[in-house]
Amino acid sequence: MKDEHLAEGESVVMTLRTHPKKIIRPILLLVVLLAGLIALWVLPLPVDGLILWFATVVLVVLAVTAVVPAWVRWLTTRYVITNQRVALRTGVLTQTGRDIPLYRINNVTFEKQLSDRFWGCGTLVISDGTDQPGMILDDVPDVEAVQRRLQELVRQGDDGSDSGEFPPNEPARR
Repeated sequence: MKDEHLAEGESVVMTLRTHPKKIIRPILLLVVLLAGLIALWVLPLPVDGLILWFATVVLVVLAVTAVVPAWVRWLTTRYVITNQRVALRTGVLTQTGRDIPLYRINNVTFEKQLSDRFWGCGTLVISDGTDQPGMILDDVPDVEAVQRRLQELVRQGDDGSDSGEFPPNEPARR
C-alpha cells in the first residue's frame, strides 16, 4: 500500500501476498506444455509443417490462457495490515478492495487444511460484527503468526469501549 493511501498516523505493519502455491499448478502445466512443444518439434513425426505450426499455436495459446491469468491474479492480490486496518486489494484492470478497521474486528480465526499445513499457509477469516460476511484471506503464508500479530494489534487498539467498560485509569462519566 502506497504512503499516499495511508491515513495520518497510519503505518504498514505487514504486506502479504497469497502463498506461491497458487501458481504451482499453472507453472507445472506450462512445463508440460513446453515439453510437448519441444517434443513436437524435435521428434521426427510424419506430419505436415502446417499441422506442426497449428499444434504449436494451440499449445502456446493454452499455455498463455492457463498461466498468465493465474500469475497476474497471484501478483496483484495483496493483504495489507496497518496499525489501523486490514486491507485486501486485488485486480489489474478493475481493482477491488475491502478494508476493515481494527477497532471493528471482533474475531480472527484461521483454517488450515492438510495441504495448507504442508505448504505452511492457511485461510484467515476476519469478522467485524456487521451484516457483511467476514473478510476471507486465502492462502496466507504462516497464517498462525499473522493471526497472532493481528490479534495483538486489535488488543492494542481496544480501549474496552464496546464492552461497556471504561479504559483503565479513566473515571466513569455520568
